[in-house]
Amino acid sequence: MSVRQGLLAILDQGACYGSQLRAEFDRRTGGTWPLNVGQISSTLERLERDELVSRGEADDEGRVYWHITEAGRAEARAWFGSPVERTQGTRDELAIKLALASTLPGVDVAAIVQTQRTATLRHLQGLNRAKYAGRDPEGAEELAWSLVIDQMIFQAEAEVRWLDHTEQRLAALPPQATELQLSHETPRRGRPKRTGASL
Repeated sequence: MSVRQGLLAILDQGACYGSQLRAEFDRRTGGTWPLNVGQISSTLERLERDELVSRGEADDEGRVYWHITEAGRAEARAWFGSPVERTQGTRDELAIKLALASTLPGVDVAAIVQTQRTATLRHLQGLNRAKYAGRDPEGAEELAWSLVIDQMIFQAEAEVRWLDHTEQRLAALPPQATELQLSHETPRRGRPKRTGASL
């Protein structure tokens, strides 16, 4: 998610100062993506540079209120009106770890899968406990929080299913079938050719 668009969306509701923006972001996302004041300040400065917000005068307590511009409103609306783009390929550490482990000799991939499954199931239990820990299901803040935590639960459940699938695929192959020896060919300049299907 872009912090930039998130802050613009909040500012579209009215002028805010830095720590107020942080509190509003936290309140509206259930605290699942904590921001620090420095991150908010640097984002606001970039938004000001891009003429999406303007800096107001400091009040008696030294708080500077930020105001959204028409261009900022347009960007916030465009963000809500467009799909979230998923990048091609993955930078997910677990997927990369298993891809490497499955092609290297002497690595116990089954142990890696089991260790990760245990950790993911523990994480999933914690998410479920947090979801049902006596929270009042009524109100906008609770709805926002539950939408975010539900996504985290579904993501953890999907990871467990993927780990099960990976374990089954690897178990069906002889151990040496997946090993890749180091290549002694001189690498070509530029990006390597894709060997799998385009995502």
